[in-house]
Amino acid sequence: MTAPAATSSDAAPRWRMWPLYAAGFTTAFGAHGIAANLGSYTAGHHQSLLVLGGLLALYDGAEVLLKPVFGALADRIGARVVLLGGLVAFALASLGFVLANDTGLLWVARLGQGAAASAFSPAASALVARLNPQAKHGRAFGSYGFYKSLGYTAGPLLGGVLVWAGGLPVLFAVMAALAAAVAVWAVVAVPSVAPLPKRRQTVLDLARALTRGDFLRPTVALACATAALSVGVGFLPVSGAAAHLGPVATGAAVSVLALCAAIVQPRAGRALDAGRITTGSGIRVGLLLTAAGLAAAMLPGIAGMLIAALTIGAGTGVITPLGFAALAASAEPERLGQTMGAAELGRELGDAGGPLLVAGVAAGVTLTAGFGALAALIGAAAFAVQRRGATG
Repeated sequence: MTAPAATSSDAAPRWRMWPLYAAGFTTAFGAHGIAANLGSYTAGHHQSLLVLGGLLALYDGAEVLLKPVFGALADRIGARVVLLGGLVAFALASLGFVLANDTGLLWVARLGQGAAASAFSPAASALVARLNPQAKHGRAFGSYGFYKSLGYTAGPLLGGVLVWAGGLPVLFAVMAALAAAVAVWAVVAVPSVAPLPKRRQTVLDLARALTRGDFLRPTVALACATAALSVGVGFLPVSGAAAHLGPVATGAAVSVLALCAAIVQPRAGRALDAGRITTGSGIRVGLLLTAAGLAAAMLPGIAGMLIAALTIGAGTGVITPLGFAALAASAEPERLGQTMGAAELGRELGDAGGPLLVAGVAAGVTLTAGFGALAALIGAAAFAVQRRGATG
């Protein structure tokens, strides 16, 4: 069953957008729900931290390499086809691990999940843009980001419950069922959007497109946002433990960060659509808030942690929908998937680079200095965006 194509002037009915939001939840839940519980597999292995690091890197590494490829493929054959193929492949990769009943194949399953997510994640964001006029991109991307943030928030908790109940196979079985259900839902509800005709693109044309300011500025901002989120989730608990705070307090701080980011995103999107902010001014404010939150993380005790969590969450919640809206506005319509895939690559690099920067500085100086280094970098990015007049 194929739904009719949406027009460019009218937004698709909201019920047709729900499977795209569910796809965003799926990729986020799959990334964090499994990653947070891989320790149950690696604990009994020699050099367990090295094994854990390799398993974590497989998923993200596949995304870094393949998201731009699948984004370009979505432009060629249609984003809906790539969305459905990615969801089905994710379900099969997850189900294969369950049926094999062999933890030695976890490497293969994790690589398969990462490759599949590389397909349906940029396809979903491209469809969010194609199915909504530019005047409603803020609301659409705000809602997409909200449900993706819910996946990041719920993944570790629900994944932990499932692993406790039946081990990793149960978690992978739930992931398979979730991806399959979203794929069926998308078949029924998501409209078929035909690829747009496009002129031939050379390697030089692609290089020019990816180095234009209207692509680089929102992509850098999105990379800064994911870097700050990763650092907040990974290092605020370390900072709290050093201040003799218990796991409940540190866990609550991380939950506040993720929840705040989820709540702010739809509101920032609605403000953009209503004309109360522009993408450029909103992104600058978001970057400054994020930098201020990382600076607050340098303060000792629970007060510094909570202020950091609230401010980082708010800042990244502003940046994310506005960054994607800016990319959708500046992209050539026929190359929207390619643009979103390349931007997702920037986000993945921020996701990896932020923790590496903080860890490197912390190893040589202190964790407090690591927070300060990333705060300074993101603050500098905010002023660089302001000088270049980012997207409005």
